[in-house]
Amino acid sequence: MRPERLTVFVIDDDAAVRDSIALMLGLEGYRTAVFADAEAFLAARKEEWAGCVVADVRLPGKSGVELQDALRAQGASLPFVIITAHGDVATARAAFRSQAVDFLEKPFDSAQLFAAIERAFALEERRIRRDEGQRRDSEKLGRLTPRERQVLEQAALGLHAKEIAAVLGISPRTVEVHKTRLMEKLGVRNVAELVRFTMTATPAGDKEA
Repeated sequence: MRPERLTVFVIDDDAAVRDSIALMLGLEGYRTAVFADAEAFLAARKEEWAGCVVADVRLPGKSGVELQDALRAQGASLPFVIITAHGDVATARAAFRSQAVDFLEKPFDSAQLFAAIERAFALEERRIRRDEGQRRDSEKLGRLTPRERQVLEQAALGLHAKEIAAVLGISPRTVEVHKTRLMEKLGVRNVAELVRFTMTATPAGDKEA
């Protein structure tokens, strides 16, 4: 099921064009928000916004491609569909170098726009699932005790119980008890899954030395 918060952010300084695009998308069931320029979008943007941006190349202030670069510099990953009435190879190359999903020349076919948006939404859905998975893993890590975190760190390095015991100054039996408990809390079944978990999870909280 598609996340309900996915929105198409339409940015075009021509009111007739942006309203026409928004109407066309709305009739197809897309949620939309419109902006006259890049600066208005940046001023309003919230971290939780998800979906894709449909932006004209030529805008007052930042261009559509420059907006794309500005968002990337801020760590935002909203996919872009660049539209223009003045397409040229150099501009298209710049858009794709900034990871635009598509570059459409006006007047474009509505089917082209819908297809580009669907590709952008697919990217966003994968990102959302990845972020949610990392958040869940982070919450699991937060439930570990400081000692379990220490055992986890050493186990992830490939150390066996006796080696971990020597590093931490505890008995191998105690290491095994901690390992069993932390694996239950993290929902992993073996060392391979434990290593994968530590490689993909976002750390939660400070690690105790």
